[in-house]
Amino acid sequence: MDSNTLYYSLELVSGNGLRLSCEQKAALQTSLVILQRNYRFSRVLFWGKILGVKGDYFIAQGATEDELRAKKTLYSLNCIDWHLLPLPTPVLLAEVSAVAKGRFVGDPSFEYELTETRQQGEGDEAVKEEFTMKVTEEKRLAATVFNIERDVAVVPRGAFIRTPHDTVQVNRSFQGLSTLEAENLSNYLHFTEPQHLKKKSIMEMADLDPSIDFLDPLSEDIPKESWSLQMEGSSVCVLRSLLWLGLTFFHVPFTPQHGYIYMGDGLKNLDLPFML
Repeated sequence: MDSNTLYYSLELVSGNGLRLSCEQKAALQTSLVILQRNYRFSRVLFWGKILGVKGDYFIAQGATEDELRAKKTLYSLNCIDWHLLPLPTPVLLAEVSAVAKGRFVGDPSFEYELTETRQQGEGDEAVKEEFTMKVTEEKRLAATVFNIERDVAVVPRGAFIRTPHDTVQVNRSFQGLSTLEAENLSNYLHFTEPQHLKKKSIMEMADLDPSIDFLDPLSEDIPKESWSLQMEGSSVCVLRSLLWLGLTFFHVPFTPQHGYIYMGDGLKNLDLPFML
């Protein structure tokens, strides 16, 4: 992992009172290199930390030939031993949404349970039966990382390109946004499959560069006030999500340096509409 990216990310979130110990940082610097080699990733990024009652989850992501669609997510309890998270299928996401509530425990094997009374049959033959759904915390972790990525993963405009083969790769010629560009929310894009772009008219698409404008800009988010954009001093632009408190993105203008990190309890801020 790029040590400068990790340094900036950790420094920016330390103001929230969340930080990694010296031992954890040292373990990450070593284990992520080994992780990249063992899984043959093109690069590995430290994604962040999700807090639990009994223990915390450290999350890393490995990139392959397609930076957007072929990422693999892993977790660790000690910053040394890493385990692949299950794929967040629609069924898994629905089960987690229905069953898992409250704080994370910190045990991947912990099971959340939901018991419902359902009616079987019709008329006089109808009977009520209890139905129990169970979901492990490991599955909940996979769903939570997916949801955070979908809602608030951020990259600067131009940092990634879509090749003629329809793969998304790092733009090696990206030299950063200007200071003026960095202060505009429309120059930051959701690093996930686009939703609004497909609804644009032909006239709106005419002004876009298909090689870099293939993602949704943050300026089209609803509500628009779900992001806090600030310049830290005169050298670093910082974005913080109010929807997923704990997600912090940074970009150093006129350089390719950028990244985001999540350090929080893994709970979506459902009170956001009442805060605006």
